[in-house]
Amino acid sequence: MVPDGGSGTGGPARASDETGDEGAVLLDDLRAAIGRYVVLPSDEALTAVTLWVAASHIQPALQHAPRLAVVGPTKGCGKSRVLDVLYETVHQPMMTVNTSPAVVFRIIGKNPPTLLVDEADTIFGPKAGDKEDLRGLLNAGHQRNRPAWRISGPEHKPTAFPTFAMAALAGIGDLPDTIMDRAVVLRMQKRKPGEKVAAFRSRHSVPELNALRDRLAAWLTLLRGTAHRLVPPMPVEDRAADTWEPLVIVADLAGGHWPSRARAACLAMTRNEVVQDEQTTLKTRLLRDIRRVFEQQGDTEALRSHDLLAALIQDAEAPWAEYGTKGLNAYHLANLLRDFGISPANHRFENGRQAKAYARNQFLDAWARYCPDPAQSTRAVGETVPARRPRGKPPAPPSGTLPIGPPGGPAGPRPTR
Repeated sequence: MVPDGGSGTGGPARASDETGDEGAVLLDDLRAAIGRYVVLPSDEALTAVTLWVAASHIQPALQHAPRLAVVGPTKGCGKSRVLDVLYETVHQPMMTVNTSPAVVFRIIGKNPPTLLVDEADTIFGPKAGDKEDLRGLLNAGHQRNRPAWRISGPEHKPTAFPTFAMAALAGIGDLPDTIMDRAVVLRMQKRKPGEKVAAFRSRHSVPELNALRDRLAAWLTLLRGTAHRLVPPMPVEDRAADTWEPLVIVADLAGGHWPSRARAACLAMTRNEVVQDEQTTLKTRLLRDIRRVFEQQGDTEALRSHDLLAALIQDAEAPWAEYGTKGLNAYHLANLLRDFGISPANHRFENGRQAKAYARNQFLDAWARYCPDPAQSTRAVGETVPARRPRGKPPAPPSGTLPIGPPGGPAGPRPTR
């Protein structure tokens, strides 16, 4: 059940009319406060964190609980400081470094806490051990009505434990794909010498942030009914839309410049993750490199396995010469391509000789899905972006125009940091 927030129709304009300027001013204040204590990767990231904090105060009205993945390549990137700020501003925070699934199962209820998990790499790393239950809980808790069933009590009855709760996870390196796909991702970096932040002191910082938290609760608690009915137009679709919808709902409730700012942040950060996937996924890199080899050979009908391997290994900037113990071989190549439905076969070449080869037409579908040619995949401003790895034809563009730009670009006024 959610509190009634009036008789709004569920559209952004009506929500803005109901809240006036109060919400926009409050979000501006929260954004400025967060920006004083942490240096985030971009203006869009600062906007996303602001809206994520606010969305935690309307959890009972939401159908999805977006994760906030605060990741960095090394220690000292400000990940824990982000959690410190979140702890003082989100709804009912529960901070933990290492906890058991049984504890989390029993804490999450009809009014769940906001989970703040530091050192998340210890949960998902190679030494995680018996933490698979916690990992499954965090995956299931992204969507409402995904309980975890356990045998409980002296009578050993099957019991459904709710899992739905917003969660922020901070750690070194990327979290598992199942978490990242459900998360707004902050890719933290060490501060440069010229980047300054205010000292976080409990005596002064905590009262300021707690005051903002109380203002958020007073404003948004009364609007949970309205938030529950809102179906905002989204600039992305599929799981990305599920993840970002709570943030966009808050922005539409606030009105002012926040609806356009939220959607611009959504587009920029979602696109950034698509690019990140393409750059870091080994199999996607292999597809791109094979396409390059075919192009260098004049897009020939087929390439002998031996010749394709030789061309890949000769690329000094590619990882293939050091793949495995002795470099990429025919077995490795076939294994990496198997999931795409690509395999070598006997092919008769023009000179009449037959050899194991890869046919170019086998790669066309995988190239189109996982690494489309930039010239063919360039999208118009405001066009819908699929969630992470694109599949199938591009989705239809949303209605209206959006003031989008690259991360750190002119999507909104730059904060003072």
